[in-house]
Amino acid sequence: MCPPRTAARLVSTPELHDGVAVSLTWDGAIEAYTRHLEHEADRSAHTIRAYVGDARALREHLLTRGIRSPREVTLGDLRGWLAHLSEAGAARGSIARRAASARSFLRWAHRRGFLESDPSIRLASPRRASRLPAVLTEDDATAVMDVAAMAADDRDPINLRDRAMLELLYASGVRVGELTGLDVDDLDLHERTMRVLGKGAKERTVPFGLPAREAVREWLAHGRPSVATATSGPALFLGRRGRRVDPRQVRQAVHRLIEHVPHAPDIGPHALRHSAATHLLDHGADLRTVQELLGHSSLATTQIYTHVSVERLRASFEQAHPRA
Repeated sequence: MCPPRTAARLVSTPELHDGVAVSLTWDGAIEAYTRHLEHEADRSAHTIRAYVGDARALREHLLTRGIRSPREVTLGDLRGWLAHLSEAGAARGSIARRAASARSFLRWAHRRGFLESDPSIRLASPRRASRLPAVLTEDDATAVMDVAAMAADDRDPINLRDRAMLELLYASGVRVGELTGLDVDDLDLHERTMRVLGKGAKERTVPFGLPAREAVREWLAHGRPSVATATSGPALFLGRRGRRVDPRQVRQAVHRLIEHVPHAPDIGPHALRHSAATHLLDHGADLRTVQELLGHSSLATTQIYTHVSVERLRASFEQAHPRA
């Protein structure tokens, strides 16, 4: 016989929340949660889209099962949702992210007094698969930068821009969103440092090398003025119409240039970040220094690159040692 449902009970239905009427229907709760993420938690637009999208996905799943409000959700309902995702073929990483989003949403509702208990406290999620990120070899990274430099010889502003973007991505290991968010005055070309705004609106200063400085100077002198308009503002990297470049354009540039390097993996901007971190560690950089450069909040996130280095060392050993 199945045990009775034990739902998270509503303490008292709040009439107002921060001066705004809140209903504990799904729509009312998700609307209030969205305001919390935007104005109190100060999450990035990308994070808000992901968290709210997952909360809506949970709502849609549970509505089909007659659960009309967050106050009715049980631990069994949440486990059933994750099982449904698994049966539908969702990857372990995707299921783990959705479980984390559900915990965030219901924890928020409990802390605000909307729910007497949080049904997600004992919700387990699958461990993410420990996949090693794709990285370029140092020779391939050099070859990609050479291809970008040769393309920029024609002084086409977009080719100049793409070279500068690739050099900065590989030189600094910044995220693609951090790159596209750069303004002209965020870079100190004399000191070869740039100020980036990372996850959680955390600001950090990141160094870059001489080739990146040369590429950025060429872009600022001969590329950006050709495409800048009165509405371009301070954005460092622009498209042909003078608007701030977006992550999609950066990905297209990386894929296009990688195609010209034989046998190199077809990677995107994030893999250039992986490559930069791996090559730094290969040459003896301290793990905590790499953590600071990449803007990781946890050292455990940075440690994956030590595994990449060990795997590459093992592959070289097995290929070269006569008694491997």
